[in-house]
Amino acid sequence: MTENILSVILLMVLSYLLGSIPSAYLAGKWIKKIDLREYGSGTVSASMVWEHVAKWALFPVGIFDILKGAIPTWICMDLNMGLPAIALICLSAVIGHNWPIFLQFHGGRGLSPFLGILFAGFPYGFLIMIVALGLGVVLDISAPLTLILLLLFPSIVGLLDGPAFVSTIAVGMTIITLIKRIEANGRPLPQGGKERWVVIARRLFLDRDMRDHQSWLQRTPSQDDSGEKHD
Repeated sequence: MTENILSVILLMVLSYLLGSIPSAYLAGKWIKKIDLREYGSGTVSASMVWEHVAKWALFPVGIFDILKGAIPTWICMDLNMGLPAIALICLSAVIGHNWPIFLQFHGGRGLSPFLGILFAGFPYGFLIMIVALGLGVVLDISAPLTLILLLLFPSIVGLLDGPAFVSTIAVGMTIITLIKRIEANGRPLPQGGKERWVVIARRLFLDRDMRDHQSWLQRTPSQDDSGEKHD
């Protein structure tokens, strides 16, 4: 029993460290010599690589980030681990991606590792999520659509007779997503008043502080959170 618990803890730590490898940040540094945390949404993610580094770099960064979730899932499935263990180990990769120890806990949103978990454990769910994300990009509703889909995912898993651990992970992913959107990599909220609650609502449902999505994505270090430029 003790050996099993120690094995789970070890795999959780390794999964977290794998998730913490900041591939998007490294792409920004290596390709354009920029700190991706200072651009766009401020997330260390493949989407920000697309916006501010290089379009082609989305693919190696995205594939690596997906593998962050897929590799722990494959290992857990190969070891025939139970539901609690596989959920904890796989979600550790998401937490590492969102709060990476190598970047002072300033990371992404965890969607790519979650896609990796689905790819390894529930391919139908992976396809559903990919189609939904594509539709979200086209209609510019990615953030609310992602949240709605996460809330519905346990039902989707049940309808398609998917693995029970995916439902548990989807619930955990929903909670992590809401926390990360509010926390927003430590970005401060307005000091009280109506604007504070407006920004909280935007973060929860739109995953941004500004009304205009494109202005939010295209921010640079010379702009503040309102999108205004400063010399």
